[in-house]
Amino acid sequence: MNIDFYLDIDTVIHRFDGRTKIILFLASFLALVLFEDPLYILPIALLILLQNFLARAWMNIWRIRFLLFLLTFTSIIMWNLFASGETHLFWFVDLESLLYSIARTMLILLMIISGLNLLSTTRNEELVLGMIKLGLPYRVGFAISTSLRMVPTISTSIHTISQAQRSRGLDLEGGGILERLRKFIPILIPVFISTIRDTNVFGMALESKGFGARDDRTYYLEMNMDRSDHLVLAFCLLIIGISLYLEFAGYGDIAGLTKF
Repeated sequence: MNIDFYLDIDTVIHRFDGRTKIILFLASFLALVLFEDPLYILPIALLILLQNFLARAWMNIWRIRFLLFLLTFTSIIMWNLFASGETHLFWFVDLESLLYSIARTMLILLMIISGLNLLSTTRNEELVLGMIKLGLPYRVGFAISTSLRMVPTISTSIHTISQAQRSRGLDLEGGGILERLRKFIPILIPVFISTIRDTNVFGMALESKGFGARDDRTYYLEMNMDRSDHLVLAFCLLIIGISLYLEFAGYGDIAGLTKF
């Protein structure tokens, strides 16, 4: 069972420098959180979806389609509970709160898609080195790298242990929700113990290799920006500049919206 999202293919997005893709992700997040009106989020959404199309990362979206559907359904309902407006539509839904819930749902989904674009086109080593080159301390970058590597390992361990427990007669699909949660305890305990054991071994391996003994480090991976990277960064600055101007000019808000 492999949940690694990186796609080893050659696309124009894959060829960008790791720092460019990280800045593109951060710029997308900043532009998205500035607006409440979904109409102002729509152009940014189209750019994120275009990046996903060029990166051919739609297959990763398909892998988490059920999660995206669940987030969409729950978010539309929940945001209407925490906002109101002047134009009542039905039940507890007002026009302003509905627009706001759509915008917040778009924000959640687009941030997930933007993150998938980054993970689908950037190797773990490239991602961490890009963060370090942008000024992140090496120890923090190494911790992020380790956590990203541990997710597929833990997922594989869960799958292996669940198959072993099923072979011993454990029924994980029968019963109600609470009953199913209770049945997962025989799986979570071995996974938890296995993760602690692997972490301890990993820590001893780092100590034996002198991790942190020197502050100056060299890197096997070389990163260089070319003209396409600079063009993308210039485009990001343009989008951020336009978004900030619209925000300070009072655009992108929903008139009559009240948030609780």
